[in-house]
Order: sequence, then structure tokens, then C-alpha cells
Amino acid sequence: MSTSSETDHRPIPATAPRSVSAPAAERHGAAYGAALTDTALAEHAADVLRLNDMGGWTKAAPLLYPHQWSWDSAFVAIGWAQVDVRRAMTEQQRLFEAQWRSGMVPQIVFNPDAGPESYFPDPARWACELSPEAPIGIAETSGLCQPPVHAIAVRRILEVARELGGAELADVRARLVDLFPKLLAWHRYLAENRDPDGTGLVTTYHPWEGIDNSPRWDAVLARLEVGAVPPYTRRDVQHVADAGQRPTNEHYDRFLWLLELLKRHRYDDAEIHLHYPFLVKDVFLTAVLVTANTALREIAEFVGASDEDKALIDLWRDRGRKGIASTVDARSGMTYDLDMTTGAPIEVATFAGMSPLIDGGFDAAQRATSLALFDSPAFAGHPDLRWRMLPSTSPESEVFDPRNYWRGPVWPIVNWLYWQGLRDGGDVERAEELRTVSLDALRTVGFAEYFDPMTGEPLGSAMQSWTAAVALDWLAS
Repeated sequence: MSTSSETDHRPIPATAPRSVSAPAAERHGAAYGAALTDTALAEHAADVLRLNDMGGWTKAAPLLYPHQWSWDSAFVAIGWAQVDVRRAMTEQQRLFEAQWRSGMVPQIVFNPDAGPESYFPDPARWACELSPEAPIGIAETSGLCQPPVHAIAVRRILEVARELGGAELADVRARLVDLFPKLLAWHRYLAENRDPDGTGLVTTYHPWEGIDNSPRWDAVLARLEVGAVPPYTRRDVQHVADAGQRPTNEHYDRFLWLLELLKRHRYDDAEIHLHYPFLVKDVFLTAVLVTANTALREIAEFVGASDEDKALIDLWRDRGRKGIASTVDARSGMTYDLDMTTGAPIEVATFAGMSPLIDGGFDAAQRATSLALFDSPAFAGHPDLRWRMLPSTSPESEVFDPRNYWRGPVWPIVNWLYWQGLRDGGDVERAEELRTVSLDALRTVGFAEYFDPMTGEPLGSAMQSWTAAVALDWLAS
């Protein structure tokens, strides 16, 4: 099995962090408006990436997120591809330097220059040295992962490089030969360590593995018997306008108790599957892996991978599609996560319920059902929405909260994933409509982390790198 322990960990040379001129930085404090041209919007987006550029990797945001987040970094690379394809590849190579020996790509790679006061939980709280799989001496990381957008990002970089040709394509080709085994090991980790029974559905261990305080997790979190959580000071609420935009303290206690349990199991996947209380078959994470395998298969062809590797990727992709099909609720048509402790579906109406739209290769009938849900008043067709975009939780749900993180707001990066899936599945007209309204929204709200679906008020962190990145890609498309 190819893992990161078999590859060279010599650091990729860093370039100096990019600076943004004072007038350019000041523009981000100005009001956006519908009259903003595509050219100006692209300039603003590129400015955000440069502002957050740390010389080879990109901060997720200037203040709230001063480190390198895994799926943020993948989206960021998609944006960098429209500015500098070599810089885009470096973004992913730097992230994969911190890959665990198991193949896991960690949720956070900590910036050693930011200091322990910059973000909580810090490396000391994660204590990843407890695991023999952690990249000790190479990078300080968290002990969880996030959705595998990386192969999707690399495929997009390759598409741009092919358009450019010449030295740019040659450079990307050379780097992909090195990166492909690491991508394959990452997908193997998810397909095997996170799905030891071969169901096709990836198991998530923690809300921080992508969709932090989604109501999808409420019932599982409510069952937890929370023990003694070491004292902590939250830093996330210090960087938003009001604490109501972020997870509650009650949620945070549960998040941190799960972290204590993971440390007790030394982040060992086999032990976690046997003894750990938060095990959920995650349809969204699985759908991202399916389309990432579709992308990885194309990359495999480009780098001349073995027939064995290509067959394995096909197996993972097809098994994932079957796994998601098995979760469809006959009454609603939604795909629901599975609570592995109870064996019951988690029947909460969130964007994850339309996961078959994320990859273009799902069954046509199921895609049609999911698209009808997407456009229904329960989601993007709700009459009170500012823009016809997909909110994180259905406005018709009793747990909908339009200002609270993943409990209602619109996330541009989620809409980018659905846009790509609609386009790749042949729903070109609907995909173009989603792209158009998304860009209209970003002209108004700027590059906010997320925004109120009803009023359009920007929420969370400002100058968010991945929001700027998907804007650049939408503009180029």
C-alpha cells in the first residue's frame, strides 16, 4: 500500500508571502454592489488570495482562521489556478507534506509562526503525538480530516494547465507524478479505514470533519455523556460580529469531549470504530469522495498510473455511488446520514439530502429526484430567499437558523460543489443559473464565509479565501 511514509518529505521551497497594496486592501472594506463588473470582482478575489498568501500556502481567513485548513486549501487551489497554476499546485503539495502515514490528510496544518494563542484548539490540545501515524517532526496538525476536495482541485488545475500548454503544463505534469500516490493513499484511507465493512459510505468521527454544528449531528451529540473537559477559552467568537453566528458553548463542550475520547484511542481507526460514540455514515462526505474518485481517475490516466490503481479507483467510486443509493428515503427522496450506534437514518433536511447531485455519474432517476428537491420551496425554491442558492438547512425545518453557521446560512463553496455536479451531470441550464445567482450574491456580500439566505447579510469571517477562490472559478467558467 502506498502511504506518505514511503515518499520524500523534503519541504517544497516557499516563496515570500504576497502583499496587497493599501488601496487594494481598502477595497475590501467598501460596500459591494450589483454594478460591480466581472473584472473588478475577479480583481477583488485575487486580492483576497494574495492577502492571505503565506508564501506557498494560504490562510483560510486573515484573523479567524490563521492556519491551513484541508478542504479550504483545496478550494483555494482552484482559485489560484486562475491566477497562477504553479502556485495552485504548490498549495496542494504543501498540504500533503503533512499527510499522516495512514494516508489521512489532516483537517488543520498549524502555522508555526502564529503562536498558541492564535486559534483554539491548538496543537497541544490535539496531542497528535499520541498516534504513531502522525507526521511528528514534519508538521503540527489536528487529528481529524475533512471532505476530500483535493483531487477535484487538482483536476481543475490540470484543466487550466492544458489550456495554457507549454512550460506550465510540463510543470504541472512533473508535480502530479509526485502527488498522485499521495492522493491515492488519501482516498484509500477514506475507502478502507473509514469504511472497514465496505459499505461504500464514509464514516465521520466528529462534526469538525466539515459541517461543524449542522443539525445533522444534534441527536448523536445529545446522547453523549460528557465527562470532564479541560478548561478552554474559545477564540472563534472574538472574530465575528455576534456569538449567535457560531456554535453554542454546549456544542463546544461536546466537540471537545469527543476530542478527549479520540486521544484516549490514540486516533486509531480500528479502536475508534469499536469503542467511540460518534460514528456517522456521512452521505455528503461520501458524495464528495465519489466525485473526487472521478477526478482521480482522470488524473491517473494523465500520469500513466497502473491498471491496478485505476481499477481500485473505479471500485471506490462505484461502491460509493451504491452506498449513497442505499440511503435514499423512499418517502422524501432525501439521502440521509446513518447513525451507526442506532442503525437509524438521521432524518434532518439539510443540503446533504441532495448528495447525488454532487457527482455527475449518479443514476438519472435519483438525480431528477434530488434536483426537484433542490428547486423545491424546502431549499433553493423557497420564496423568501434573497438568491436561489442552496441554504445549509431547509428554511422549512424547525431547526433552521438563518444566521448560525451550518444551521441555515448559504455557503458559496457548497453551492460550487452542487454547480459542478449539475454541470457534469448534464443539467447545464440549471448549473448556469446557479453560477449566475452565486456571482450576483458575491457582488453584494463580498467574500464572506457564509451569509443569511433571506437578507443576504454577510456573516462569519470576512475575506474568506475559499469564497474568493470559487468566485474566480465561476468567473472563468
